[in-house]
Amino acid sequence: MNKTSSVFVRVEPEVKVQAESILNQLGIPMSNAIALFLKQVVLNKGIPFDIKLPVTKPIILDSLSEEQFNAIIEKGIAEFSAGNITTSKEVREQMNKEFGLWVHGK
Repeated sequence: MNKTSSVFVRVEPEVKVQAESILNQLGIPMSNAIALFLKQVVLNKGIPFDIKLPVTKPIILDSLSEEQFNAIIEKGIAEFSAGNITTSKEVREQMNKEFGLWVHGK
Protein backbone atom coordinates (compact mmCIF):
# COMPACT_ATOMS: atom_id res chain seq x y z
CA MET A 1 0.00 0.00 0.00
CA ASN A 2 1.29 3.47 -0.90
CA LYS A 3 2.29 5.71 1.97
CA THR A 4 1.69 8.83 -0.12
CA SER A 5 -0.79 9.98 -2.68
CA SER A 6 -0.36 12.72 -5.27
CA VAL A 7 -2.49 15.84 -5.46
CA PHE A 8 -2.31 18.10 -8.51
CA VAL A 9 -3.35 21.70 -7.97
CA ARG A 10 -3.75 24.53 -10.46
CA VAL A 11 -3.16 28.00 -9.09
CA GLU A 12 -2.41 31.41 -10.52
CA PRO A 13 1.34 31.69 -11.22
CA GLU A 14 1.76 34.85 -9.12
CA VAL A 15 0.02 33.24 -6.13
CA LYS A 16 2.37 30.25 -6.43
CA VAL A 17 5.46 32.48 -6.59
CA GLN A 18 4.36 34.55 -3.59
CA ALA A 19 3.44 31.47 -1.54
CA GLU A 20 6.74 29.75 -2.40
CA SER A 21 8.67 32.83 -1.34
CA ILE A 22 6.94 32.94 2.04
CA LEU A 23 7.18 29.19 2.58
CA ASN A 24 10.89 29.21 1.66
CA GLN A 25 11.49 31.89 4.31
CA LEU A 26 9.68 29.65 6.81
CA GLY A 27 11.66 26.61 5.66
CA ILE A 28 8.50 24.71 4.70
CA PRO A 29 8.29 22.93 1.33
CA MET A 30 5.09 23.60 -0.65
CA SER A 31 4.09 19.93 -0.43
CA ASN A 32 4.37 20.01 3.39
CA ALA A 33 2.28 23.19 3.56
CA ILE A 34 -0.45 21.58 1.45
CA ALA A 35 -0.29 18.42 3.59
CA LEU A 36 -0.63 20.58 6.74
CA PHE A 37 -3.67 22.30 5.24
CA LEU A 38 -5.32 18.96 4.38
CA LYS A 39 -4.62 17.60 7.88
CA GLN A 40 -6.29 20.69 9.35
CA VAL A 41 -9.30 20.15 7.08
CA VAL A 42 -9.62 16.63 8.50
CA LEU A 43 -9.13 17.74 12.12
CA ASN A 44 -11.59 20.64 11.77
CA LYS A 45 -14.00 18.68 9.59
CA GLY A 46 -14.02 21.66 7.24
CA ILE A 47 -11.93 24.58 6.06
CA PRO A 48 -9.66 25.58 9.00
CA PHE A 49 -10.30 29.31 8.62
CA ASP A 50 -13.21 31.66 8.00
CA ILE A 51 -14.16 32.22 4.39
CA LYS A 52 -15.76 35.62 3.97
CA LEU A 53 -16.21 38.32 1.41
CA PRO A 54 -13.49 40.96 1.83
CA VAL A 55 -14.35 43.86 4.10
CA THR A 56 -13.86 47.33 2.68
CA LYS A 57 -10.99 48.82 4.66
CA PRO A 58 -10.75 52.43 5.81
CA ILE A 59 -9.31 54.87 3.28
CA ILE A 60 -5.55 55.36 3.49
CA LEU A 61 -4.85 59.05 3.06
CA ASP A 62 -1.57 58.53 1.20
CA SER A 63 -3.35 56.45 -1.45
CA LEU A 64 -5.66 59.32 -2.48
CA SER A 65 -5.07 61.85 -5.21
CA GLU A 66 -5.70 65.49 -4.34
CA GLU A 67 -8.99 65.35 -6.28
CA GLN A 68 -10.15 62.25 -4.41
CA PHE A 69 -9.21 63.79 -1.07
CA ASN A 70 -11.05 67.03 -1.88
CA ALA A 71 -14.16 65.09 -2.99
CA ILE A 72 -14.25 63.18 0.30
CA ILE A 73 -13.83 66.38 2.34
CA GLU A 74 -16.55 68.17 0.34
CA LYS A 75 -18.90 65.23 0.83
CA GLY A 76 -18.22 65.35 4.59
CA ILE A 77 -18.88 69.09 4.75
CA ALA A 78 -22.14 68.65 2.83
CA GLU A 79 -23.27 65.86 5.17
CA PHE A 80 -22.38 67.95 8.23
CA SER A 81 -24.24 70.96 6.82
CA ALA A 82 -27.28 68.74 6.24
CA GLY A 83 -27.18 67.62 9.89
CA ASN A 84 -25.97 64.11 9.12
CA ILE A 85 -23.62 63.61 12.04
CA THR A 86 -22.42 60.59 13.97
CA THR A 87 -21.06 60.61 17.52
CA SER A 88 -17.52 59.41 18.17
CA LYS A 89 -18.96 56.53 20.20
CA GLU A 90 -21.03 55.42 17.21
CA VAL A 91 -17.98 55.68 14.95
CA ARG A 92 -15.88 53.53 17.32
CA GLU A 93 -18.64 50.92 17.56
CA GLN A 94 -19.05 50.80 13.78
CA MET A 95 -15.29 50.54 13.18
CA ASN A 96 -15.06 47.69 15.67
CA LYS A 97 -18.00 45.91 14.03
CA GLU A 98 -16.83 46.35 10.43
CA PHE A 99 -13.06 46.13 10.79
CA GLY A 100 -12.48 44.33 14.08
CA LEU A 101 -10.65 47.36 15.42
CA TRP A 102 -10.46 48.23 19.06
CA VAL A 103 -10.36 51.98 19.23
CA HIS A 104 -9.32 53.82 22.40
CA GLY A 105 -11.79 56.09 24.11
CA LYS A 106 -15.24 56.03 25.62
